[in-house]
Amino acid sequence: MKLSTLRHNGRTAVVRQDGDTLVEIDGFRDVGHLLQDPSWQDVAARADGATHPVEGADLAPVVPSPGKIICVGANYRQHILEMGSDLPEYPTLFAKYADSLVGAYDDIELPPEDSSIDWEAELAIVIGTPGRRIDEADALSHIAGYAVLNDVSMRGYQFRTNQWLQGKMWEKSTPIGPALVTPDEFDGDAAIRTVINGEVLQESTTADLLFGPTEIIAYLSTITTLRPGDVIATGTPAGVGFARTPQRFIRPGDVVETTIDGLGTLRNTAVAGA
Repeated sequence: MKLSTLRHNGRTAVVRQDGDTLVEIDGFRDVGHLLQDPSWQDVAARADGATHPVEGADLAPVVPSPGKIICVGANYRQHILEMGSDLPEYPTLFAKYADSLVGAYDDIELPPEDSSIDWEAELAIVIGTPGRRIDEADALSHIAGYAVLNDVSMRGYQFRTNQWLQGKMWEKSTPIGPALVTPDEFDGDAAIRTVINGEVLQESTTADLLFGPTEIIAYLSTITTLRPGDVIATGTPAGVGFARTPQRFIRPGDVVETTIDGLGTLRNTAVAGA
């Protein structure tokens, strides 16, 4: 099942994708709201509300207001090596906030304060069942689904200190979507790539993850309760602009496409922020 948050006539609605059609799930304003219902899967499967074409759909962030956005940095083996670092013993964690998120086809705002703005294609996990101290063997049962996320990073701010948060939480910088895809429809070993203006700049598979989804969920839930609608970004593969020689960064007018096979593509145009 594929679920999205649709903007339509000044409101948002949860929709289920059936082929080329989006079907509204009445009574819920977005995917995060739907996930608060313990029977959300049955509710979504039975829905027969108003329909809309997939083509041209105005999609909000798939979960517009998650309670938590927890990100894992340095989590693809080849990316860690290209950044000149050793493989970590434990996940490297930072956070984002809901104000950072934009929809699958929204513009990415490039702030005037930082000219070193980088792309990072990532697999996002969306939690469906709450839990604390979740055993790794049970972790999959807590996943509502997966989505594509681009952890757009302001490198100038990120590396001002050894704490990354200030380079990761900028407003209107992080596309997520286009849909939440339930685990039964997603192969965990999938190709992931970033294409800018038609040029492939990242190309890997999620098999290169150092810490996989079940390990991450077990680790994070030791620290805090994971709740429905929480988003976990799992890290990016090799090919980022910061590690290139010469370095390369996103510029106004660039069209950034972030794809994970089986989950879809984010397509965002970079614009100069006010």
